[in-house]
Amino acid sequence: MNQKEVGELRRRWRPEKGAVSRIYGCFVNSGKKIISDLDEPLGVMPQEEAEKYLGLLKKTLSGTLGKNLIDIVFSTQQVADSEEHRLLSGLRSSGLQDREIRTAFYQKVIDALDMGDDNYLLLMASDAYDVPRRGKDGEADGSEEVFSYILCCVCPVKEGRAELGYFPGDNEFHYTAGQVVSQPELGFLFPAFDGRAANIYNALFYARKPEELHQEFIDAVFHTDPPMSAAEQRELFQEALSQALEESCSVTVARTVHERLAEQIIQHKESKDPEPLAVTANDIGGILRDCGVPEERVETFRETCGQRFGENSALSPANLIDAGKFEIRTAQATVSVDPECSYLVETRIIDGKKYILIPAEENVEVNGLPARFAEEP
Repeated sequence: MNQKEVGELRRRWRPEKGAVSRIYGCFVNSGKKIISDLDEPLGVMPQEEAEKYLGLLKKTLSGTLGKNLIDIVFSTQQVADSEEHRLLSGLRSSGLQDREIRTAFYQKVIDALDMGDDNYLLLMASDAYDVPRRGKDGEADGSEEVFSYILCCVCPVKEGRAELGYFPGDNEFHYTAGQVVSQPELGFLFPAFDGRAANIYNALFYARKPEELHQEFIDAVFHTDPPMSAAEQRELFQEALSQALEESCSVTVARTVHERLAEQIIQHKESKDPEPLAVTANDIGGILRDCGVPEERVETFRETCGQRFGENSALSPANLIDAGKFEIRTAQATVSVDPECSYLVETRIIDGKKYILIPAEENVEVNGLPARFAEEP
């Protein structure tokens, strides 16, 4: 899926659209017991309550593709005959109305999911989207097909802050703390909406924290190889650079790689291209060659990336670097520089000692205190 397709579905999850008629789910305690079953029509809910439910589910379609939103790919064999795909397909085809199928899915999630000591709310809803056909002018022109799909999210439920509140039934004030539903920790869309049509070979998985994908959930619900988290991708990328380049991995090379990838991220954002930005080991190899890295080191880097990520794998630059930060760390100090000014950083060896040099212009501060250099008049 691309960003336009995700955005097109997100717009469905507004109360005024009337796309969703019922909310399903269950409230699970930290002991993996269902405390309450949810099967409620949105039409009879107060507007604020309906908006909250839809807002939680809509959150499952937010974040960055390749980072918070990750493709789950089923094998041909799974789609043809597998318990996990039959269960998801059954949820979808019944519009979540089959209680027996819902219960089987709840139990599969409850048995596998590790939410620590948190209670959680498992929410689900279905939608049948009459996909409008786009004319040459970009305007809607009739309909091509109905895209039926389900959204699911898992929201931690935590104790709220104790406060003094008024209880109309008792005509009294009481000091109490309620349980508050937090933003979704994870969730998914099934099937994927690729080319503005259903793709039953894919699902779109959501993780609020890219470094915590809850792979136990992925294995139980999708039974596929767990995707590599953004944090894992960055760590493996840095290892590949360090091990392949060895002495060629200078501050200048590291800075240039960061600058080039950051430029691509900025340009892609400005272009508003709906397709996710991706680079390959060959692309990064070109940057290394521009830095004067020997060809044998570049080839070693390419081979190392192939072993870690798969041959010719496309990687998101946003998962490989933090475009908003440029940091140099030593055993004694950490220096953070605005990425746009990273070119100011120099390295020198003076009297046999290594130094990091940054020009000090105006407004030098020490712990927030304006300070001058000792030799200044």
